[in-house]
Amino acid sequence: MEQPYVNITTEKGIATIEFFHPAHNSLPGDLLAKLANTITEAGNNDEVKVIILKSGGDRTFCAGASFNELININDPETGKVFFSGFANVINAMRKCPKFIIGRIQGKTVGGGVGVASATDFCMATKFAAIKLSELNVGIGPFVVGPAVERKLGLSAMSQIAIDANSFYEAEWARQKGLYNQVFDTLEELDEAVQKFAENLCNYNPEAMKEMKKVFWSGTEDWDELLAERAVISGRLVLSDFTKEMLKRFE
Repeated sequence: MEQPYVNITTEKGIATIEFFHPAHNSLPGDLLAKLANTITEAGNNDEVKVIILKSGGDRTFCAGASFNELININDPETGKVFFSGFANVINAMRKCPKFIIGRIQGKTVGGGVGVASATDFCMATKFAAIKLSELNVGIGPFVVGPAVERKLGLSAMSQIAIDANSFYEAEWARQKGLYNQVFDTLEELDEAVQKFAENLCNYNPEAMKEMKKVFWSGTEDWDELLAERAVISGRLVLSDFTKEMLKRFE
């Protein structure tokens, strides 16, 4: 069994951050914390001009939260801490002064949709369908909701949040503004991501930093907002309804 990891490599101004977990790249708390810290460090590194965010493997970008951890939450505080994991990653991406390019090679679910939404420019393959499955297990996409809504708009975010059983095709996600470009193959995606990142390295870092501030204006309260949302999810995950739903996944 391959071990979970978060790796960063930096070459010619491009920092590539890659996360991996053998369970379809689902993210437990320790991996989320490491991912948030790695993004923050790359943002503070003067040698880094642009960041590529990707996951290992060639099938699933991110299956969201770790079900094993979800099933074991037994008190509100643990629930809040667990759901704050994705909040911390999204906030690290939001505050990072460098543009983050998302490389989405395959399906992405729940929290993974939130991570994709928090990138500044997102490129995917045609296999990168999305699903907000939280309602399926008795909770809701509260923590990732603001990031997803910022990219897709309230109408499209509501649609996929309510229709929690359905995958929405990559082309749909492109039309709604989550993906900027969609490619037929992984090879084409990787080539385009690399080329795009190299091109961004030619631009004024100060200009990109100021642009990023402008693009994310209006989200200054997200530290508090996402923490509040984590409390809601933490409460719901303890409900009898959700506990029953989660038993199906044990």
